[in-house]
Amino acid sequence: MIDEIELDAQDRMEKSVAALKTQLAKIRTGRAHPSLLDSIMVSYYGADTPLKQLANIVAEDSRTLALSVFDKSAIQAVEKAIMQSDLGLNPMSAGASIRVPLPPLTEERRKSLIKVVRNEVEQGRVAVRNIRRDANSDIKDLLKDKDISEDEARACEENIQVLTNDHIKHIDGTLADKEKELMEV
Repeated sequence: MIDEIELDAQDRMEKSVAALKTQLAKIRTGRAHPSLLDSIMVSYYGADTPLKQLANIVAEDSRTLALSVFDKSAIQAVEKAIMQSDLGLNPMSAGASIRVPLPPLTEERRKSLIKVVRNEVEQGRVAVRNIRRDANSDIKDLLKDKDISEDEARACEENIQVLTNDHIKHIDGTLADKEKELMEV
């Protein structure tokens, strides 16, 4: 019973960290990365379709993304979707492919992006702490029902605290990496 609570808490914490990393990947840095376009949906034959299902996206160099659209009739729709996204990108069509140059970030924009990153990271920390609270609540319920001893409850709470600390450290490391990436020129 205790092992299930610990495993569930660990699994949920890992998912929270993974979700945070996904959110942070969407925040544009000065470097071109295919994951920047992951959140873009294209109106394709009346249905919203993820861009990565319609095109192959590669980083041509550090400032340019190149898209090879599978269906040539969808090139206009893909360009339109990229322009309408909140990323501030301006795609250029070159025959069967689309190039998306990334403009360099200004110092002011970098600082505002760091604030966004720190907010996302704090949300990640809160999510991990909420998982700890839920697991500790489950342990207290087991203790109240006399299903486990006080020593087992204390040991389990300590294990969950260790898990929480590890995941928070991992989140803080991710924050440091993203801040460093944003401040590079």
